[in-house]
Parts: sequence; structure tokens; C-alpha cells
Amino acid sequence: MVTGKGSERVKAIMLQGTSSDVGKSVLCTALCRIFYEDGWKVAPFKSQNMALNSYITKAGEEIGRAQGVQAEACRVEATADMNPILLKPKKDMVAEVIVRGKHYADMEASAYRNDYVPTALPILRESLERLAEEYEILVMEGAGSPAEINLKDRDIANMRAAQLADAPVLLVADIDRGGVFASLVGTLALLDEEERARVKGFIINKFRGKFSILKPGLDWLEEHTGIPVLGVIPYADTGIEAEDSLALSSLQLKKQDEQPDSLQVHVIRLPRISNFTDADPLYDEPGLNVRLVASAAEWKNPDIIIIPGTKNTIDDLEWLEQTGLAALIQESARRGAYVAGICGGYQMLGQTLHDPDKVESDREESRGLGLLAIHTAFQEGKRTIRVAGKASGADFAKNEAVSGYEIHLGRTEREEGALPLLTLEDGHTDGTISHDAKVWGTYLHGIFHNRSFTRGWLNQIRSERGLPLLSIQVESESARREASYAALASLVREHLDMDRMYEIVGLGKKQETHR
Repeated sequence: MVTGKGSERVKAIMLQGTSSDVGKSVLCTALCRIFYEDGWKVAPFKSQNMALNSYITKAGEEIGRAQGVQAEACRVEATADMNPILLKPKKDMVAEVIVRGKHYADMEASAYRNDYVPTALPILRESLERLAEEYEILVMEGAGSPAEINLKDRDIANMRAAQLADAPVLLVADIDRGGVFASLVGTLALLDEEERARVKGFIINKFRGKFSILKPGLDWLEEHTGIPVLGVIPYADTGIEAEDSLALSSLQLKKQDEQPDSLQVHVIRLPRISNFTDADPLYDEPGLNVRLVASAAEWKNPDIIIIPGTKNTIDDLEWLEQTGLAALIQESARRGAYVAGICGGYQMLGQTLHDPDKVESDREESRGLGLLAIHTAFQEGKRTIRVAGKASGADFAKNEAVSGYEIHLGRTEREEGALPLLTLEDGHTDGTISHDAKVWGTYLHGIFHNRSFTRGWLNQIRSERGLPLLSIQVESESARREASYAALASLVREHLDMDRMYEIVGLGKKQETHR
């Protein structure tokens, strides 16, 4: 049991799912904001996270992006204690293990499960105890499902974490994918008696139908299990960043602007794509038709090509060559398409990639796409840092303030005469932009979240294409995120029984609130 100040047990609630991608992260974000609005000092926690979307804390620690977002919703500074173990898949059955925000080792799945997991509980307990010293409520998130019977003896992300914090559990199911009653009842059936006793409520998420039709099923569920349904949350595009790569498929379902004057944007869906939320702001931009592209058959003569980050630059560069996408990118650039690369995508745009110590792959040297006059050398030691600066090499956003974060191995050097894209606050430069400004790359994750920079770049392209320009006055990213958190909290508060929630947590509502 984890205690806070004066040996008083910290209050906690944990959301676990019947499977991955049921919406646990978003619902935890909502609860974080709701508890904050109600006057509590609240923090998120996820013991073990497997995700390629990560977040860099103020201290330069790398954690799961969902916990960074949840901390923002709580209006607190994220720390590595909020996600003490992060697994970033690197290749088949191999992942980078990040402990307390720092690289620990690359491990095969069997070695992690058999050798490392048994040693991890003290790390989780220490993180929980530090959070308990500072916060009044912990909103805990599980991973996948607690009922994976082949993995339960080494599962530190679900019921073991709940036991450490003595947290009641709410079980979340996604009704949009079907089989919601079977998934809830089946999950309960696979839990042992002590685990079932910890489940205090159900949340049904992503509901699109008519409630009166669903109601008889809810009544049956409560009668059959003896567990209340605390809420049925409507399906909504919340504007909250996704964490699980399964959410990539939902991006392809977003309504696109198919007007005749829309710019066609291809975002390359690399096999090892990471921090794919970098492209999210493009879906908000009017006059863009954004498509994820993973094969030559999907190629549609784009005006803009985005090559995102990757967990393995050289392997994904080889994949581009094998699929024919590399040749299509090069040919489209020759015909006048604009190309932007972020992190690993930036490295791919260069002339050569050197890996003498075989940090990334078994290939000591690879040829890049040849669209920028840069050369990259990989080396041990990951750079994880928040950065800020201004656009210095691009006329479309001259001296525009930008900020973001870096997560990368390797150093990239520009050839003599090549132009940097950004000048950072510490005096260093970042990125490269071609002399005609049609190709650029940067290590700055979140570059498109700098909305004025992005709008300026798109307006340059619109101007060349003879299309109407959009106002450069655009709502800031921070304002957009704040509005999303507030709207999400309002939606969930409306459809969730918060009185019952507070009873389960063991707290009353505060008189003083932040609403």
C-alpha cells in the first residue's frame, strides 16, 4: 500500500480496458481535468507503457505521451514518476526499455519478461510513493487488458499496479468495435477473485447509438455482474493526441477537405513510425487533404510529402526503397512537390547515413534520398530535450518563434553552403532547408504544432499554386489544447456518474474549484 504525507493513504482510481485502444488514455485525461476542476491536486500514473509516441519532460526525461498530455490536463509538470517504465518497439520482438525517463537497454521480449520484470516492482513503488507525497489523487491507467492469461504472471501494468496503490478499478470497453457485453463479462471471468473484487464499475466508451436501445443490455450487465455502469460516453473527436499506434487507422477515417483547391498531402506511414502525432495539426488545417500512405499503389500526385519520425531510420529507409516509395518521393520532389522530414525523416532526406558502430542496423553506410545536403552519423547516447528558438532560414516564417522537443540518436552535419532551418535559444542551429525552400527537415518534434509557422509554410505553397491565402492569425497550440481539455472534461462529466465516482475514490467534492 502506498501512503502519502503523514502516512495517510493516497486516493487513487485506475482505468483498465478490455483491450488496447478502448480509450483509456483519453478518459484518464478527462478525469485528470475533472478532478483538477473540482479543486484537487491530481497526477496521472501508468506503470509500464508500450508506445512509440513519447513526451519529453522539463528535465529531459522520456515518458509515454499520454502521461505528458494527462499532466497538462492536470496543469502540473510531467515527471518520469508518472510513467516509470516505457517500452519503445524497435524491431520484431525487440524494444528499447526506458526506466525513469532514461535509456536502460534494448531487450528481446523474453529477456524483458523473464529477467527484468521481476525486478521492476520496487521501481513502480518508489514512483508511486513520490507522487503520493505531492498529490491528493492519482489517476492510474492500465495497459491492454488485465485478462491476458498467458501474460498475467508478469503483468505489472494492470492489477499489480492497482494493488500497489490499493486503487479501485473501472473497466472500460469500446462499444464501437462490437461485443461490448462479452468483452466485459469475459474479462471479469478471467480475473481471479481478489482482482474481480477490485473492479467497482464499468465505463462504456465510443457510443454512437440510441441510449434507449442500449439500456436493456446495461440493466442485464449490472444484474448479471453486480457491478454498476458508471457511464456511457459518446463517440467524439476530442482533439486529444493519441498514443497507441492502433489509433493511426482512425486518422484515415477523418473527414478530408476534397475541394478542388485543396492541397494534397501524403504522410508516409513508415513501419516503425514514431511520434506520429507530429502530423495531427495538418488535419486541423483547412484546404488540406491529408492521407497516410504506405504503398506505391496509394500514391496520388501530392503537393506536399511528410516523412515522419521512426524508431529505426535505416530499416525504414530500406523499406522506402523496397516499396518504390523512395523513387516516388524523389520524382515528386523533382516535379515541384514540397517535402518535409522530421527526426528520422529528416535524416532520410540527406546524402548519406553512417552507422559504423551498428547502433541502428547492420548496415554501416546507407544512401539517403539525396534531397538535402546533409550527412548523418549514428552514435550511442540519445538526445532528449525540450527546445525553443526561431525560424531563421525560411522566408515563409522569418523569425517566427518555434518550440518542440528532440528525441534522436545521431548527429547531422550540413555541407558547406547549406542553410539551417532554425536557430535555437542556446545559439545552435537545427535542421536544413533547400535554397528554393521546397525541401526542409528538422529534429524538432512538434514543429507543425507551431501553428503560425505551419500556416506560413502552407501559404507559400498556396501562393505558388495560385490558391487563396489563409489568415496568418491562427489560434495558438496551447489555446487549442486547453480548449480540448475543457471540452473533453465537460463531455465526460455530463455522461459519467461523478457522485458515484467520488464514492468509489473515497473523497467528497471540494468547495473551492478551478472552474
